[in-house]
Amino acid sequence: MTARIHPTAIVSADALIGADVEIGPFAIIGEGCTIGDGCVIAPRAMLERNVVLGTNVTVGSGSILGGDPQDLKFKGEHTIVDVGDGTIIREYATINRGTTQSYKTTIGQNCFIMSYVHLAHDCHVGDGVILVNGVQLAGHVTVGEKAIISGLSAAHQFVKIGKYAFVGGCSRISQDVPPFIKAVGNPIKLYGLNSVGLQRNNFPEEVVRELKRAYRLFFRSELNVTQARERAATELKPYAEVQELLRFLDESGRGVIV
Repeated sequence: MTARIHPTAIVSADALIGADVEIGPFAIIGEGCTIGDGCVIAPRAMLERNVVLGTNVTVGSGSILGGDPQDLKFKGEHTIVDVGDGTIIREYATINRGTTQSYKTTIGQNCFIMSYVHLAHDCHVGDGVILVNGVQLAGHVTVGEKAIISGLSAAHQFVKIGKYAFVGGCSRISQDVPPFIKAVGNPIKLYGLNSVGLQRNNFPEEVVRELKRAYRLFFRSELNVTQARERAATELKPYAEVQELLRFLDESGRGVIV
């Protein structure tokens, strides 16, 4: 099917529009944008420039994708926003383009970005992530696949949130949140394994047990990180998920919440 573009919409001459795309009243599609097959752009939404949407992406009313990064070092370089297949972006979300640090802001496939969410420049969001109403991510924040960040939470720049992590509402995320773990509060604290999330995603029981052992070793023992790391090398079974947790702890730049 051909695209269905409302007569009041404004579409740049160089925009690439896929098949079966719907663009609503007063929507604006700026220069350098690519819209994949089956996308829906709601009324008054704006793709300002250099936005790439995969297939079957929904952009809600009043949302603005591809605005300039809010970074005083930005000098107009060519950077993009890249959104994966099947992602839903609800009303009044704002997603800025990258800077020369990574040249793009990315959202993975099948994410749910709820109303009033803000993704600053150079954020990188993995597949299946849920960002609840009003979540605010500063520049250079990384969110791993299937993580959930609850409403009105805010993340400091360069923070990393691991895959399958769960962050409770109204949290101030000032340091890295390890994968597979729950965190909430201001100041934010860890509250055990994200057992419900792991169960919903069909993690094997033996893997969950080993992740619980790892959690207790690193965050609920009297060992420092170096001592816990040494114990982990000999005491924990080398499941891929355990190795992912250890790698995250080793590579943390801002330090990990405890």
